[in-house]
Amino acid sequence: MKAGDRDRAAALRLVLSELQKDAKEGAGDEVAVLRRERKRRRESESVYRENGRDDLADSEAREAAAIETYLPAELSDDELDALVAAAVSETGAEGPRDMGKAIKHVMSAASGRVDGKRVSGKVKEALTA
Repeated sequence: MKAGDRDRAAALRLVLSELQKDAKEGAGDEVAVLRRERKRRRESESVYRENGRDDLADSEAREAAAIETYLPAELSDDELDALVAAAVSETGAEGPRDMGKAIKHVMSAASGRVDGKRVSGKVKEALTA
């Protein structure tokens, strides 16, 4: 606030509100709240860009970037590939029907450092190849 960064302050206020709401509900998973809020901002940004509202899209992008600074670093593609390979071998997954088991294994091993959409794509690629 002292630096005069209004967008960052607004984003942090919204995140703080969501964190407090999550704490009241008893979930207490701060990283999940941050990821959810970042995802909301990214989705809003894409919708605004599709509708020609670049001013609002830029604001959402800045908020998402501010939230991202508080998240742990994402796994690289190589690290994710290694986790997927380990999950496929450990769970015995053989085809698309077994995707759920492998995805669950990867998500628990990644401990919140990777997006579920990326995991799903990598597991599907590994099981169909």
